[in-house]
Amino acid sequence: MAQNVKCVELANQVMIPYLENGNVEGIPLILLHGLADSLHVFELLLPYIPESIRTITLTQRGHGDASCPQSGYGTEDFSSDLLLFMEALKIEKAVVLGASSGGFAARSFAVENPELTLGLILLGSPSALKDNPFAIEMWESTISKLKDPVDAEFVRGFASSITSQKVPRAFMEMMVKENLKVPASVWKETYKGILAEDFPGKLHKIKAPTLIIWGEEDSILPKSDQEALSKAITNSKLVVCPSAGHMLYLEKPDVVAAKIINFLQNEINYR
Repeated sequence: MAQNVKCVELANQVMIPYLENGNVEGIPLILLHGLADSLHVFELLLPYIPESIRTITLTQRGHGDASCPQSGYGTEDFSSDLLLFMEALKIEKAVVLGASSGGFAARSFAVENPELTLGLILLGSPSALKDNPFAIEMWESTISKLKDPVDAEFVRGFASSITSQKVPRAFMEMMVKENLKVPASVWKETYKGILAEDFPGKLHKIKAPTLIIWGEEDSILPKSDQEALSKAITNSKLVVCPSAGHMLYLEKPDVVAAKIINFLQNEINYR
């Protein structure tokens, strides 16, 4: 897959790197990464998405090579950036995909901007984390205590704790390098925003067709969490990805892509 990362300055002066693939006239599919990742986390998934779809991956504020403001790392900040990003690229409507904690911004965007949201896709995205034992322990034992420079071994350990299947070593090392670009303050402020996320909140306001994909070997999110999320979003469907964990889009990218394509064909009228 050709790499031609561009950069756009939003109306709030935040610089956002992004990568486009596929037909510029095709249905826009915008992919949002989770905590500490960047647009590169989708590199294993994108080759399985047809060229007829316009895929747009972006790196969110404070992550990767994006601008790093001193503040503004709550869900509403990431969601607002997405709105400004679409305005900057003159994207009228899009299917929005949120992976892991990126799902919080994706679903918030769908709540606040129903007229801009063709569909919503959530990949291993929690209903909430404030009562999640893994998330709480990770905050109390490690993330709340992070200091710069962030330790590479912590990042490797964090990555291995949320994957259940082998991922190519070169890819994981690349993602470790991306994760290490994130300052300790952004890790902490973003994580605090994640833990504060309310549920079910305003999820009943989501009107767009919604696909929720969960890895059956997810060590962080039980199936009951995903069932609760699906119940809270009226027009949603929960599908299970066999033999995959929390990072299912890295572990089984071909299977996840097939489920995404099926959703676009049957719910968004993509042809």
